[in-house]
Amino acid sequence: MNVIGIDPGLATVGFGVIRTENGNITPISYGCIRTSADKQTPERLLEIFNEITSLFEKYKPEVIAVEKLFFSKNVTNGLSVSEARGVIFLAAQQRNIPIFEYTPNQVKQAITGSGRADKKQVQEMIKRLLGLDEIPKPDDAADGLSIALCHINMKKFALD
Repeated sequence: MNVIGIDPGLATVGFGVIRTENGNITPISYGCIRTSADKQTPERLLEIFNEITSLFEKYKPEVIAVEKLFFSKNVTNGLSVSEARGVIFLAAQQRNIPIFEYTPNQVKQAITGSGRADKKQVQEMIKRLLGLDEIPKPDDAADGLSIALCHINMKKFALD
């Protein structure tokens, strides 16, 4: 099963592709979709939509896992993240790809065992759990991998 984890944003969308097969978890790809602040929001959303669509076509995920929107101070940023989530959800729905959402605390809990872990602890665990030589860069890509791995762990524990 291929899982794509997505950390949505208007400027940067982090993603991580993980394959799970016969109990083995393998990182396939990770990176970021970046849009320019010089472009209008509709252009940026179209760019995200097109890039996400390409990822879905290339990796053929059975599910996508997306970080739930959480903001308390920057409402303007939260609104742009919501718009990016909308085009990601649209792309998934067009391909009938199930969408699962996880809060930042759920992701931290699933990766480190603590919902209060800091970003560095999560990144170190991602490196260890996926057998990577170094922490994935940039942070948004590491977040995409952690969201995908969170989904795999949550589904595994749900079956136990």
